[in-house]
Amino acid sequence: MGNIMANSHFLDLKDLPSEVLRHILDTAKAWKTARSDMPKGAVDEGAPLAGHTLAMIFEKSSTRTRISFEMAMQQLGGSSVVLQGGSMQLGRGETVADTARVMSRYVDAVMVRANSHSTVEELAAMGSVPVINALTDRSHPCQLMADMLTMEDHLGTLDGRKVAWVGDGNNVATSLIEAATKFGFSLSLACPESYGPDKDTLEWAKREGGDIVVTTNPREAAEGAGALITDTWVSMGDADADARMAALKPFQVDTALMELTSRDALFLHCLPAHRGEEVTADVIDGPRSAVWDEAENRLHVQKAIIAWCLGKI
Repeated sequence: MGNIMANSHFLDLKDLPSEVLRHILDTAKAWKTARSDMPKGAVDEGAPLAGHTLAMIFEKSSTRTRISFEMAMQQLGGSSVVLQGGSMQLGRGETVADTARVMSRYVDAVMVRANSHSTVEELAAMGSVPVINALTDRSHPCQLMADMLTMEDHLGTLDGRKVAWVGDGNNVATSLIEAATKFGFSLSLACPESYGPDKDTLEWAKREGGDIVVTTNPREAAEGAGALITDTWVSMGDADADARMAALKPFQVDTALMELTSRDALFLHCLPAHRGEEVTADVIDGPRSAVWDEAENRLHVQKAIIAWCLGKI
């Protein structure tokens, strides 16, 4: 494919052509297969990112994102620098623009897990190296690339398949809407009226020809779906926990809801999960759950994302 749009940012799925996203996903699949029998810390053949350094900024706490990106750089033969937002000058009043300019002199790319989407956008606009959105209040594109890899690993093509989202219309739901539109599968989202999906994203999907249905009925969304996806009801920074729990209680994913999906359907959750809230233990720990494959696939897709940003694939 060549270095199409090489040395570019990875901020949101909607910003990138479908063929670029497919190229990244196919590269992730190939690299995952190629190292299936290798120790976790072994460097990939050819060390694709030898000499390259990724800076990782965390304004929010993290388990999967930090480990997967650190291991991604190690497997690619590069290195990483971890920066906690509160320990940087960024957390003490230095402008995002100044931070972006300085970091661009030290590292080859920046990954950021930010409180505000505007922080990621400004880092990308004012710096001179690629920026990767590892989660913001608006979206979570790396997670959705991992979800795509997981669904295709288990189900094959998603052509003609329906995917369901049940729960809060949050940042992961936003990226799921973008993924459905870019990769061309049907998506049904069941959310409470007060916690529905982002309206601007829904309008974008409609303009782009996305097959998106929004309902307040979880059973309607789950009917015949090849994958059923949910997320926590209360995320970091949410101040309305009690209201959320009350509104979302009818949207719990349990065995009865999973029985409405297709026979080969998967259950997905980006984790961390709260058993007994958004999902019952028998579902997330049951035979249809692919959450551990999903978590592993964060590593594989992020390797391809970083390599694409740096013009290596």
